[in-house]
Amino acid sequence: MTSISLSKAGGWLAIVTLASQLMAVAGWLSGSVAVVLAWLTMAAMLPTLNRSARKQSLSLFVLGLAGLVVGIALQVDIDWQAVFAANVPLLTMFVAISFLSLTNAPDADAPLPRGNRAAVITTIGTNLLGAVINLSVVLVFGDRLRRQGTLSNAQQIALTRCFTAAAWWSPFFIATGVALMYAPGMTWTATIIPGVVMTILAIGYTLLDIRRRDPAQFEGYPLQAESLVIPILMAASVLLLHHYFPDVSIIVLISILSVLGSLLFMRERPRGPVIRHFIEHRLLSAGAQFALFLAAGVFSAGIKTLLAIHPGLIDLHRYPFDAGMFALFSAAMIGAGLVGVHPLISIAVVSPILLPLSPDPASLGFMFLSTWAISTGSGPLSGIGLVMTGRYGISSRQIIKNNWHYVVVMWGLACVVNAVLL
Repeated sequence: MTSISLSKAGGWLAIVTLASQLMAVAGWLSGSVAVVLAWLTMAAMLPTLNRSARKQSLSLFVLGLAGLVVGIALQVDIDWQAVFAANVPLLTMFVAISFLSLTNAPDADAPLPRGNRAAVITTIGTNLLGAVINLSVVLVFGDRLRRQGTLSNAQQIALTRCFTAAAWWSPFFIATGVALMYAPGMTWTATIIPGVVMTILAIGYTLLDIRRRDPAQFEGYPLQAESLVIPILMAASVLLLHHYFPDVSIIVLISILSVLGSLLFMRERPRGPVIRHFIEHRLLSAGAQFALFLAAGVFSAGIKTLLAIHPGLIDLHRYPFDAGMFALFSAAMIGAGLVGVHPLISIAVVSPILLPLSPDPASLGFMFLSTWAISTGSGPLSGIGLVMTGRYGISSRQIIKNNWHYVVVMWGLACVVNAVLL
């Protein structure tokens, strides 16, 4: 089978993976079916990957597998379903969101607004819309902004930092749910004020960074009525459906609404041939995401397995959870996130270590939210970092170069805000 036919098969497999995942959520099908199909999709799309994506995904897979092998040798209990299924729901959401490209305005190649005003509108718009419709806003904005398939450094930091900054305050971010779970007694209202303060500081620092990089050349997202139709409809629909169906995850809601909304508002005709061409050709951009995300899931499982080998190694009963400990643990967790450890894993590890110290729930929860917002917005191996690499061709090294100073500054500010407000 030629690479072209494999790629076409990969596009259809991605669609079937999406359908099977949604059927699994509804209870109509085993979740294992979507997992198997996701890996088959990755294998079919493998010939389309560039060298960088292949190298990075292979490295993640091998390192994660090595950690799992050590765990097997030491008889650690490993949930193999979780190893291979870790990022499948997120991947199926990407497939669904890819349909939004069918709604692009006819003037998609027209000049984009430039300058300081464009930067302000783009950063604030990314945060506000991303707070509700989650990662889909980055893909909608990113697909509109990219030139020759990639984004500028200024555009990359505007989208990633300002989107993930919503983790500090948005109740729709999974980070909030994780913080509520691992910081018992925390309430969302207790962290909303420090969270909003951190968000304003993050956007402000990013705007200063853009200005340092020559704001006159910054091309921003054209936030006009026509451009915002799909994001606004999605946001309103997600809010409405989330209210009436609180048990349904935001990822599932976005997946369903993305496909339905795209098919309803797609501009090209006739629909049938356009959709078929989209699946067999334009959906190939998801190949790198399948490889990177699935490999990252194995890598995270390997790290978690290694951490499980000595769960009682750290005992801090003699120390209080104060500002100094907040700074120390948040720095360690952010650092772990930058090298590929998902914040959920570090939070799950740190929470049982700190809870015996009877920490203030709001302060502990704020530390978890800060870890999530800073590490995912700055690291090349986070979910959005993998999107930047796989979808927009930005190297891991460049992402680190763009954001290392942001990590240091925002960590310091988070420590100050915690000490002053919490």
